[in-house]
Amino acid sequence: MGNALQEQLLKAGLIDKNKANKAKSAKHKKMKHQRSNNQVVVDEAKALAAKAIQDKAQRDRELNRQRDEKAQQKAIIAQIKQLINVNKVSKGNGDDLAYNFEDNKNIKRVFLTQETHDNLSQGKLAIVKLDGQYEVVPAPVADKIKQRDEAYIILRNEPSTQAEEDDDFYSDYEIPDDLMW
Repeated sequence: MGNALQEQLLKAGLIDKNKANKAKSAKHKKMKHQRSNNQVVVDEAKALAAKAIQDKAQRDRELNRQRDEKAQQKAIIAQIKQLINVNKVSKGNGDDLAYNFEDNKNIKRVFLTQETHDNLSQGKLAIVKLDGQYEVVPAPVADKIKQRDEAYIILRNEPSTQAEEDDDFYSDYEIPDDLMW
């Protein structure tokens, strides 16, 4: 329709051919510019959509990592509970010997047999806390628990080597049989 009007104006002599070409090229440039602007808007929309997808994927990865971490923590707690329940040492009747130890700056007491008391003092046994209860487990089991979570270990005495060195020093001296301490 625009071309027909141009032709009529040219025939009537109201405009010359140069003005008609300039108007045509200006119209063409304007249309081309509008198309390129629309394309930029479309590209921005595509970029925003791609960014949204990328952000969602990042959030999903973070949520998956957190879920895996929680599952791994639950598995570690289950392993610790199993280690304690399977390997706990009998403490005795509860009226034998009192063994005092520190738990979170509070002095706690468990009653143990003489043999368990001696082994605990020598570092062969350790005290662990499970669900608010104190249990006695062998030292190697306590080491395995410590690898998983150190918070469960309440008391782990190191084996004493000084007593052995003292025995070696006095090995040359004879102890009388009738000596009473």
